[in-house]
Amino acid sequence: MASTSKVEILLAEDNPTDAELAIRALRKSGVCSEIFWVQDGEEALHFMKCSGKYAGRSSGTPQLVLLDLKMPKVDGLEVLAKLKSDPVLRVVPVVIMTSSDQETDLIKSYQLNANSYIVKPVDFAKFTDQVSRLGFYWISINRAPAQI
Repeated sequence: MASTSKVEILLAEDNPTDAELAIRALRKSGVCSEIFWVQDGEEALHFMKCSGKYAGRSSGTPQLVLLDLKMPKVDGLEVLAKLKSDPVLRVVPVVIMTSSDQETDLIKSYQLNANSYIVKPVDFAKFTDQVSRLGFYWISINRAPAQI
């Protein structure tokens, strides 16, 4: 398990069904104590920077960001670019979790320093299994800096 007792994950996903499945899988796996769900890229940036409606939130960063690419207001690639250009937030692992299997999206994500790129399976059981495994890896197996 991660070194801190409070493990938080930010899920940026505009599809409520995918979000519900991901949240359920992460809770069932027991890898985190809190999951924050935002439905667009603008809200994700506000959450991470403690601004907008999240201005009163403590400045602690989640240990993992699961980021969809195709979102309203600000798309996932722009969110990724802004997170990875911020000196404080760039160390937070960002896993692209998207339905896009486009090579251009994959390449651009890695050029912007995504930590991983996952194509969401259409099958319910495969999707929940994949989310459980990726949560377990990033929170329980991967070693992150203490400042996260």
